[in-house]
Amino acid sequence: LPALLDEIGAGPVSGILLDLGISSLQLDDPGRGFSFQKDGPLDMRIDRLQPTTAADLVNALPEERLAAILREHGEEKAATRIARAIARDRARAPVATTRRLAEIVASAVPARGPSRIHPATRTFQALRIAVNRELDGLDRLIEEAAARLEPGGRFAVISFHSLEDRVVKRTFRGLTRRCVCPRDLPVCACGRPGLVRLVTSRALRPSAEEARDNPRSRSARLRAAERLETAL
Repeated sequence: LPALLDEIGAGPVSGILLDLGISSLQLDDPGRGFSFQKDGPLDMRIDRLQPTTAADLVNALPEERLAAILREHGEEKAATRIARAIARDRARAPVATTRRLAEIVASAVPARGPSRIHPATRTFQALRIAVNRELDGLDRLIEEAAARLEPGGRFAVISFHSLEDRVVKRTFRGLTRRCVCPRDLPVCACGRPGLVRLVTSRALRPSAEEARDNPRSRSARLRAAERLETAL
């Protein structure tokens, strides 16, 4: 971000909006492999110039590493069972399509009663995050963006899953108190001011009306902060 702002000759800016979501054009294109709603190649790359696809991870990673990705990036409770099912199935033939992966997951985690969430949802999220390394450097991006705001400038971030939101929440809070004193000191002695103040005390969620009109907004969370003059 700083490089882009420097390239266009932008000084301190009055506002920044960071949307961490994937565009509907990408999600709705079966050829991109992001969704199991339509069959397509198991790709999931946002940047097609990068070499690693979701199929590469699914077919090459050790079962234990695959389970760790599902657990860490998808918060999937059945990660071990799903990884075992994938390993067993890929031994017969490589898993190459979104539909086949969804079927493997569904067979490993049978639905327990009606649910709005497909059994493969968390698996697909985890693989997409791993393929695109979506969480890598997010905290640094937020810090760099906040530093480019003018006093009173505001910075808003829209995230679409809890892992991203946790990074945003933690980084924003860190920017409100940049104390560098040793942790064993009972009170701050450095007097270092925070860079921002929180505009949203908690994440804002879409209204019921908005979620009804735009179902993909259901998981959206928005947090915002304002640059402080004392931080200059």
